[in-house]
Amino acid sequence: MTSLSFAPKLSLYPKRSVLVFQCRNGPKRVAFPKKVKIVCSASEQPKQQDERRQRSTRKRTKKSESDGEKGIDPVGFLTKRGISHKQFAQFLRDRHKALKDLKDEILKRHLNLRDMASGFEILGMHRHPEHRVDYMEWAPGARYSALVGDFNGWSPTENCAREGHLGHDDFGYWFIILEDKLREGEKPDELYFQMYNYADDYDKGDSGVTIEEIFKKADDEYWEPGEDRFVNHRFEVPAKLYEQIFGPNGPQTLEELGEIPDAETRFKAWKEEHKDDPPSDLRYHVIDSGKEYDIFNVIGDPESLERFRAKKPPLAYWFETRKGRKAWLKKYTPNIPHGSKYRVYFNTSDGPLERVPAWAAYVQPDAEGKRAFAVHWEPPPEDAYKWRNTPPKVPKSLRIYECHVGISGSEPKISSFTDFIEKVLPHVKKAGYNAIQLIGIVEHKDYFTVGYRVTNLYAVSSRFGTPDDFKRLVDEAHGLGLLVFLDIVHSYSAADEMVGLSLFDGSNDCYFRTGKRGHHKYWGTRMFKYEDLDVLHFLLSNLNWWVVEYQIDGFQFHSLSSMLYTHNGFASFSGDIEE
Repeated sequence: MTSLSFAPKLSLYPKRSVLVFQCRNGPKRVAFPKKVKIVCSASEQPKQQDERRQRSTRKRTKKSESDGEKGIDPVGFLTKRGISHKQFAQFLRDRHKALKDLKDEILKRHLNLRDMASGFEILGMHRHPEHRVDYMEWAPGARYSALVGDFNGWSPTENCAREGHLGHDDFGYWFIILEDKLREGEKPDELYFQMYNYADDYDKGDSGVTIEEIFKKADDEYWEPGEDRFVNHRFEVPAKLYEQIFGPNGPQTLEELGEIPDAETRFKAWKEEHKDDPPSDLRYHVIDSGKEYDIFNVIGDPESLERFRAKKPPLAYWFETRKGRKAWLKKYTPNIPHGSKYRVYFNTSDGPLERVPAWAAYVQPDAEGKRAFAVHWEPPPEDAYKWRNTPPKVPKSLRIYECHVGISGSEPKISSFTDFIEKVLPHVKKAGYNAIQLIGIVEHKDYFTVGYRVTNLYAVSSRFGTPDDFKRLVDEAHGLGLLVFLDIVHSYSAADEMVGLSLFDGSNDCYFRTGKRGHHKYWGTRMFKYEDLDVLHFLLSNLNWWVVEYQIDGFQFHSLSSMLYTHNGFASFSGDIEE
């Protein structure tokens, strides 16, 4: 056994132990990753060491439980990982604080993060059950908004955000209502809330029951005898009181009016007057509790209380007022039919302009000198795609086949979703893959960019087929046991103002950064403004949209370095903290 014949120097750096030995060849340094205590091996018995370790374990467990309740402590986080560099530690603390501040700001406007990622449920074009279509768009820099298309002769005044229809809110969201057209000879509905099953139960048609019959049925079944007396005659009690006080036989002076007794005295007098009435008419009693803050308590008999609790709200009668799709087709025609071409019109400080809606689900890019436009995709329910297969379970190991639909064929043409289903999917399955990663699916301006200069993040590329064709591709892949991953480009976007999001509302870059940080100097694309809540709302909702609408199983995020670094990843890393 060799002993040390020199005295070591013990240096306690923050939360770390360092031993420095003066050896023959110079000082030697031994660093311990955790705080240790140097003791003589004979000073403690094994039993005492075990007890000490158990106490230490209990303390760490208790501390971790308390940390889990309060959240992550940035100081403790740095200490546990031995991060002692002051500048780097301060940087991490600042980033942690920025994350907390951003989360607090998000929760001030949204119920939770899931609510923030569900913007597609209200933005864009949506069918409303009250025989209309609602459209919402975010354009904070615009002064006026309207929908123009072949359905209204491209008129910028016919379908606009106007007073009485919400219009423009404080966050820059525009709301436009496209009310369905009443057929000639038909009368409008008497009730403003009349609903039609446009999308569901299209084969049921009209029930033939009138509104008056439904309301009478609701009154007869919901109210017990005598309970609807004041509903049907709501002015009966006020009229009697008015007659007693201000009628010709009422008191003419304050002396004749006399002193009005308190509520308890009046109730006892009324109870004495009706003491011989049937018990069913006296279901409730008022008693004095003797407390100043709660003088009277209303006590009901148990039988009445049980009957009241057993009642169900008359929602069934409300839904019975809805009409079927056949009744809708007989009475109305859609203001914007399926397949209509449209754009959104803005009036800005720099003049009027037209844009392809940011939340459009189907877009025809500009071709042959014609401008791009959105296509209203609302097929009749009998023609809409119906899912047949469920997504397969995630395997223990992934074997991913990376593919591009357009170049997947052997012929010199742009292949379609149908070609991919018939020729490529069986080959992928036979080759032993269990997942496919699709590139260039999201709508983009130029085909030569292979789908990386995205223009419309919510639209399937029309070069390959319709949204229903893409649903069939995903469904067939799931039927073969293949997971479907989507290559998503949230790191930058196309800079073309006529088809993309650049200068969307004309007066400011609502989606992108301004100045040099808003432009990718190598690729000529625009950089998103990730710190803006509305931009985060747009991007997170986009991810959720592909999962909900098309049952995508996962994403490959393209060019993460452009999202993380101001130099877009085009820099050499030396490891210095200043980088």
